[in-house]
Amino acid sequence: MKNFLKNHGLWVLFAAAVISVALAVMSFFSNTSAPLSNLAGVLASPFRSAYTSVATWFNDKQNYYKDNTALEEENAALRKQLAEMEKAIRQAEEDSAENERLRELLNLQKKREDFEFESAYITEHTVTNWTSSLTLDKGTKHGVEVKDCVIDETGALVGVVSEVGYNWCTVLTIVDTDTSLGAQVFRTKDLGLAVGDFSLMEERRLRLDYLPAGCQLLGGDLVETSGLGGYYPSGLVIGTVEEVQKDDSGTTSYAILAPAVDFDGLTEVFIIKSFDIVP
Repeated sequence: MKNFLKNHGLWVLFAAAVISVALAVMSFFSNTSAPLSNLAGVLASPFRSAYTSVATWFNDKQNYYKDNTALEEENAALRKQLAEMEKAIRQAEEDSAENERLRELLNLQKKREDFEFESAYITEHTVTNWTSSLTLDKGTKHGVEVKDCVIDETGALVGVVSEVGYNWCTVLTIVDTDTSLGAQVFRTKDLGLAVGDFSLMEERRLRLDYLPAGCQLLGGDLVETSGLGGYYPSGLVIGTVEEVQKDDSGTTSYAILAPAVDFDGLTEVFIIKSFDIVP
């Protein structure tokens, strides 16, 4: 026996350890669950954890995508709503401007019952170094003639018809170099001649020439058509005095006028086809 233990003691000790560990493992399995089921659970546990992590990540991404998509849809809906509101505001502003324009025209018609109007839309603006003109969509078909005055809805003078076709006409604006109109200063009743000037046309200004000696014009004085000679109606607003200057000789004065009409804002004008001559 001593020799057996001496020669095989380590193997016996090893076998005893293995048996002890095996018994302990079996005892653990027997106290918890079936050995194979428990072993399968132990082996599957890491995979379950990995699956749970992946599923959680996927759900988070899916929720993020859903939230982001919902937010984009909400933003798109809000942008559409804002665009509709802006459109409604623009329409309201246009309607308000149209109503104001019609009120101005109605007031003008009440004041000048002697005028026969023909409304016209501007189809072309032409501004060069030599001319400033408009093309309208009314002509001889509508009773328009050369030298008819053209005004805006407030009664401010836009220009004079210079050429007429069947369904169109050309209007030289009051700042064109060919403009020449009898004028009167409303405050002082001084008479003059409103003329286009090459050096002022680019600035959309004109001159009031042939003023009487000693006239006392002030900045802001209103200047209207005089109606003398019966070529044009009287009382059409040409513009206002900006400044008074001396000519090159220094003996006579002339005024620089700012037109009352807003050329950039014009879309529709009114042609005066006939009027009563005021003596």
